[in-house]
Amino acid sequence: MANTAKGTVYYKEEAYQKINEYLRENNHSKVFILVDSNTHELCLPAFLPKIETETAIEIIEIEAGEPFKNLDTCMGVWQAMSDLEGDRKSLMINLGGGVVTDLGGFVASTFKRGINYINVPTTLLSMVDASVGGKTGVDLGNLKNQIGVISNAEMVIVDSDYLATLPSEEMRSGLAEILKHGLIADEAYWHKVGQLSELTLSDLDDIIRVSVDIKAEVVTEDPFENGLRKTLNYGHTLGHAVESYCLAHTEKKTLLHGEAVALGIILATYLSKELKDFPTEKLDDITKRIVELYGKVDFTREDIDAIIDLMKYDKKNEAGKINFVLLKDIGETEIDCQVPNDLIFDAFEFYKNA
Repeated sequence: MANTAKGTVYYKEEAYQKINEYLRENNHSKVFILVDSNTHELCLPAFLPKIETETAIEIIEIEAGEPFKNLDTCMGVWQAMSDLEGDRKSLMINLGGGVVTDLGGFVASTFKRGINYINVPTTLLSMVDASVGGKTGVDLGNLKNQIGVISNAEMVIVDSDYLATLPSEEMRSGLAEILKHGLIADEAYWHKVGQLSELTLSDLDDIIRVSVDIKAEVVTEDPFENGLRKTLNYGHTLGHAVESYCLAHTEKKTLLHGEAVALGIILATYLSKELKDFPTEKLDDITKRIVELYGKVDFTREDIDAIIDLMKYDKKNEAGKINFVLLKDIGETEIDCQVPNDLIFDAFEFYKNA
């Protein structure tokens, strides 16, 4: 059990006991369950029998995927909630991956000026990252997470059984955030998860708990990202820009969030070597493990120019300066680092030749 700034993360059977206790103790007028087209089919049939309440339940479905994480989708959900007579005593349960928990949390936080919500993440990425910490929101065009608020769920329910529904690329996507947690917080944990060439569900329960604990400890100390929480953005400054660029250019392979972050980790670790004397042998080890897991993506000089331009929209920037998180060593972070553009090109060249 991990405590965050408001809610608590519960696991497996204890989780369903806690959610049912919460439903009994709170007199909700209605329960909305937000799903996407995948979790409606694959996860909702397993979830509903475990919920014990006499309150009316309404299912709201959205399209699956990052392209639908936008205000148009929010408008549809808000309208559905209004049509179904939702009020300030309603509860939202977000059953899905990061798109569902990010968007659902934002919708709940703004409907009738805010209703309570519970996150039930169903992907590895959302279990260890998106559903924990209170960041909610949607994309603005191809720009990631530009609209949103920080608002914590009443609780987070983590049940790794839902991962049996995931394709392997979604599992790899979630692993990227786990790898990041190891790099910023715990070298022993990095070595443990970095050696997982093939994930099994039996491996994952302990790994998920440690990863959630790492994130929960950070966001509890710094819920509004004034300092320590910025370390969770390792690999994301360039990773988000790469993800946004590939979303906007149909000739490029669309990257899952974790795939883009994995690429961003290599780039950020190269920059760490150049600017913070991060050990070269560790850079090479990190790069080798990530390339083995995720492969590589080709970028032209024009691609990289456009990616650098996209970084100006990163939410961590201040006073027009692009801020990076870099590493002095595994577990030793430094925030608010500025990086010259020529080094960013060098980082992409390093990645290309890895």
